[in-house]
Amino acid sequence: MDNNTGANDDSRPRKAYDEDELDVEIPQTAHQISKDSWFQVGFVLTTGINSAYVLGYSGTIMVPLGWIFGIVGLIIATAISLYANSLIAKLHEFGGKRHIRYRDLAGHIYGRKAYSLTWALQYVNLFMINTGYIILAGSALKAVYVLFRDDHIMKLPYFIAISGFVCALFAICIPHLSALRFWLGFSTFFSLIYIIIAFVLSLQDGIEAPARDYSIPGTATSKIFTTIGATANLVFAFNTGMLPEIQATVRQPVVDNMLKALYFQFTAGVLPMYAVTFVGYWAYGSSTSSYLLNNVTGAVWVKAMANIAAFLQTVIALHIFASPMYEYLDTKFGIKGSALSARNLSFRITVRGGYLAINTLLAALLPFLGDFMSLTGAISTFPLTFILANHMYLVAKKTKLTSLQKLWHWLNVCFFGCMSIAAAIAALRLIAVDSKTYHVFADI
Repeated sequence: MDNNTGANDDSRPRKAYDEDELDVEIPQTAHQISKDSWFQVGFVLTTGINSAYVLGYSGTIMVPLGWIFGIVGLIIATAISLYANSLIAKLHEFGGKRHIRYRDLAGHIYGRKAYSLTWALQYVNLFMINTGYIILAGSALKAVYVLFRDDHIMKLPYFIAISGFVCALFAICIPHLSALRFWLGFSTFFSLIYIIIAFVLSLQDGIEAPARDYSIPGTATSKIFTTIGATANLVFAFNTGMLPEIQATVRQPVVDNMLKALYFQFTAGVLPMYAVTFVGYWAYGSSTSSYLLNNVTGAVWVKAMANIAAFLQTVIALHIFASPMYEYLDTKFGIKGSALSARNLSFRITVRGGYLAINTLLAALLPFLGDFMSLTGAISTFPLTFILANHMYLVAKKTKLTSLQKLWHWLNVCFFGCMSIAAAIAALRLIAVDSKTYHVFADI
């Protein structure tokens, strides 16, 4: 654990210089910035893409969309996500200021109301993602338990509670995002374990299984809603909703290094996700579950290892998406100096532990992972990553854009605005339907 938080020593904004020798104002923060290589940042981004969520995409994306729309949708989502994230990355040092928080950038371009709205959207986005991670971690632990003792004594809510506690311990030990460092290596290692095992066991099952049914399940009405919900899952798969916060950790030149990290994320970083998503759907068809390791057959110890790896990687990945909230609270309350000081340690135990306790309670209350992915994509990932990104770039660069370029960005804003509304309605309907099927604190 890194005891040096790298915080600014005074409350005044300070100056930094980029390669062009231009003054760039950096706001006050209690966390470490401008320390990480583009390669480390690329692994942070890739950790998000190849987190244990990938074990759900065969069921939550491919099953509702089918082969053609599923494959085309994933490829298009990759391309437009890279494009939208690159727009945000290019605005990181806009207007003589370095915008290390998404809300700071929106506030600089639009004003105070946009600052508050963006912060609310981002908070909802990260809160829902973290809730989903705790559901995933609990599901992985339960899968290990069922492999050895399928006696129904320990239920999913119990494992979710255990997962929330472990995530809180990790959050207390890691003071800020840059301090993950070698943990990113562990994250990559764990990701490779469950992705390779899921891929190999699915491939083995697919070769030995009879012909599968790839038709989209459900009635005509339900197909419409599940298809719309799956489009939200597409954008959820690739986007963090916290790009400026991640970009804040990268070394100068900030924009060039961030673009390198994004190119790494959307090329080499997406290949494992593609592989396990397509093979999982190929092997099990429309019966693929929202947690692929529940479908696979194989040696008990191999499946146990995959689930344990998924659990451990989820603990690390959750910390990335909780970091903006931690940075806000640490900065607001002046948490500086040694991470092991009594004040700083007690603050993290109380505040971070309390935050994750709320996440854990919601996860245990409504453990519908696919529905959470759809709702998160609809109400926050669409607006943050696509609508705001295109409109902010339009406003910031309006004097430098041609009429055709302006029209392109407006089309993106309108299209993704409509998609966000439709996806939110579909996700809320899915949650309502599942809530009727399962009681609260369900053992799914």
